[in-house]
Amino acid sequence: QVRVVESGGDLVQPGGSLRLSCAVSGTIVSDYNMAWFRQTPGNQRAVVARVTAGGSPIYEASVQGRFTVSRDDAKNAVLLQMNNLNPNDTGAYYCNSFPWNQLPWGQGTQVTVSS
Repeated sequence: QVRVVESGGDLVQPGGSLRLSCAVSGTIVSDYNMAWFRQTPGNQRAVVARVTAGGSPIYEASVQGRFTVSRDDAKNAVLLQMNNLNPNDTGAYYCNSFPWNQLPWGQGTQVTVSS
């Protein structure tokens, strides 16, 4: 049984930092390109950051220079370090493989940036 568990979200003030974790069980995460998605009310999930199976990161322009996506293959996990957060980063964060979403969707983790 493949399971995906996102964690690390919180309520933070603008300029703050969070570290999100996507822990995967039941399959080997290093076999997949992985991506972080953000979903806001009324919208589909949208890619925020991606990391290939080879470890190459790709970022959306709005998070470039502030977020760092990485792999911890020893822990079968994908991480997202989020720095200098602003209110537009608010949303529910999910992880999955790309270009095909081959993993089940987890419960997501809520990030709220507000003063």
